[in-house]
Amino acid sequence: MVVLRTFGFAVLAACLGFAASAQDTSTNRVAAKTDWSVFVEENPTECWSVSTPKETENRRDGRNVAVTRSQTLLMVFYRPGAGANGQVAFTGGYPFAEGSTVNINISGTEFEMFTEGEWAWPATVADDSKFITAMKRGATAVVTGVSGRGTQTIDTFSLLGFTAAIEDAEQRCAG
Repeated sequence: MVVLRTFGFAVLAACLGFAASAQDTSTNRVAAKTDWSVFVEENPTECWSVSTPKETENRRDGRNVAVTRSQTLLMVFYRPGAGANGQVAFTGGYPFAEGSTVNINISGTEFEMFTEGEWAWPATVADDSKFITAMKRGATAVVTGVSGRGTQTIDTFSLLGFTAAIEDAEQRCAG
């Protein structure tokens, strides 16, 4: 199962390579739902809801440090042609420590994501569903990861507008 998720995620990462950096400048943003945005691409059809963190902390040896990171995003992705129907993904803006996992605390409920390069995602489709259910019910998602250089990052995302955004994205990619 993990191999299939990795393959599917390779497609996802390739598709979102331009999308992640395009959140502020792209013309494919079709909706804003409080703290979440909805994007749509054609050919192939793909839709995603995405948000940036409201707060970010970077710690090394117990102290806050300044670091350089590319865009940090939490998203839910739909691509009917590739069988991605509500795949949760996080990009931390840096390469994660090899073999590490990312912890996501959704209003007190803990989840784990596995990592590859700058990306993290749940291990199974069933886990995606659990994440989405918790995110619909929650107010915040706190994502904690460790970079290849040993820096711990803590990103806090608002979940205001999350349900409306993923329902919009899902509907746009339904057919």
